[in-house]
Amino acid sequence: MYAISLGEDGAETSPLEPWQAEEFLAHIDRGREFIGQHNGLPDVVKDLESSRAFLRTYAERAAADTGRIQGIRRDGTLVGAVVLRRFDVGQGVAEVGCWLEPAAVGKGLVTRAARALIDWAVEERGIHRVEWWVSPENGPSIAVARRLGMSKDGVLRESHLYRGERHDEEIWSVLAPRWRADKRPG
Repeated sequence: MYAISLGEDGAETSPLEPWQAEEFLAHIDRGREFIGQHNGLPDVVKDLESSRAFLRTYAERAAADTGRIQGIRRDGTLVGAVVLRRFDVGQGVAEVGCWLEPAAVGKGLVTRAARALIDWAVEERGIHRVEWWVSPENGPSIAVARRLGMSKDGVLRESHLYRGERHDEEIWSVLAPRWRADKRPG
């Protein structure tokens, strides 16, 4: 397994695999309520078997080249993840998602991990459009989209059924030419 450093603060990102299901479940348990504010993952990952099944789904997506999951670690502890929820090389479109447990918030970890994942998708895989779908109430996630140079494309009104209620979803995106231009030094 490989890891990519996210800076000098002991942060890194690396693939999550089914054999890490116990560690993944412990991470979700630490952040279950916090993560569940805007993300349905805690409703899916409830025990060791569902944790393993979730990671297996992403292992299958990685093998089929249709998605990926990268853990975010700080000082060796799993504290969050970034995912390519949708990854369509033929169409050149990907959707990035993320979450963190509360102890890891406010350290720039999601921004740095998402930047590494988007850079790989654009530069190595030829993705042209990277999307970020977010609840309008999730200010920190919208701030990440802005830091990544994304523009708000629009709002899908009441498009997302979550815990029995309909919610709006904002779609943000960055296109490969803008991504590359933003990376160029001064």
